[in-house]
Amino acid sequence: MDVEVLPLSGVLLCKPRVFRDERGFFLESWHEGRYRQAGMDVPFVQDNHSWSSQGTLRGLHYQSAPGQAKLVRVVRGCIWDVAVDLRVDSPTLGQWVARALDADSHHQLFIPVGFAHGFVVLSEVAEVLYKVSAPYDGNTECGLAWDDPDLAIDWPVKAPLLSERDLGNESFASWKQRQIQ
Repeated sequence: MDVEVLPLSGVLLCKPRVFRDERGFFLESWHEGRYRQAGMDVPFVQDNHSWSSQGTLRGLHYQSAPGQAKLVRVVRGCIWDVAVDLRVDSPTLGQWVARALDADSHHQLFIPVGFAHGFVVLSEVAEVLYKVSAPYDGNTECGLAWDDPDLAIDWPVKAPLLSERDLGNESFASWKQRQIQ
């Protein structure tokens, strides 16, 4: 596996070795020891699977406590995957990084605790699998506005399909004000 260190500390693009032949392909999508050696020393406790149609934007989501590290991959289609730094003491607070993930390359995005996460579907449909380091808890589920001008995320869609929940996500300025108190 090759690992690309991305501009925000702790966010990694994982490129598993894919063995292809006339029958198809094989890859290791998770190997605890190898991923730990690459800097992902995280006890994943839950696997999630989402299916979304083109233009669907999910996010920007995070769990307030204890937070969730995520390992995201696409098994059908293509998404544009975004991580936003919410670590209060980080020099990159409020900055984001994004990468296209697709079922052909099998690349994975590792997002450590302390980040908001979202993606938009670029293909007709996309199936996304992701491991998380803490179980889902609706009481700590939070979100930031996908189109927040302070974050200035350059989404590749202008009018995404959003859930009612994501339409009401808070601004980054509001989130930041709460952190100062």
